[in-house]
Amino acid sequence: MANLPDVTGPQVRWPWVKVRKSKVTLTISLDYDGFQPAVRQWQGARQVFDPVRKRWVSLTPEEWVRQHLLFFLVQKCTYPSEAIAVEKTIQVGERTKRFDVLIYDALHRPWLAVECKSTDVRLDSAVLHQLLVYNQTLHVPYLAVVNGEQAVLFQIVDGQLASMVQFPAWG
Repeated sequence: MANLPDVTGPQVRWPWVKVRKSKVTLTISLDYDGFQPAVRQWQGARQVFDPVRKRWVSLTPEEWVRQHLLFFLVQKCTYPSEAIAVEKTIQVGERTKRFDVLIYDALHRPWLAVECKSTDVRLDSAVLHQLLVYNQTLHVPYLAVVNGEQAVLFQIVDGQLASMVQFPAWG
């Protein structure tokens, strides 16, 4: 279990989301059994093939997490790869931001937003805050923060973040 600090301090206001103070948040482990990424050395840099974007990308620590997560979502959770968007830009107010992973539902509405961090980044309120900022534009009912080995998942229910113990079924 992880305890995410409160992200509703005086400088942060989310009219559609409330986080209860001292709420204990469940952390789940992710299963990457069977994952065999295609990796290559190209022009002095390591790259990994992203099957969702269908191109080679630089293999950074965060990309390592993102590729493992994509494998998990497609192979273990059976999310269709066609319903997944990776590293796309969005407008949040006057600023341009880029989300890590966004899954659309069967009607092609934004459904689950995921923020990926490298394995050495702690899943805390700063990471959740980043995802909540993106959700000002995305308006998804499900949120997840992932650091490779663990994930923290939420569903927005009646304007509050409710912890989840597994990724939701796609549909």
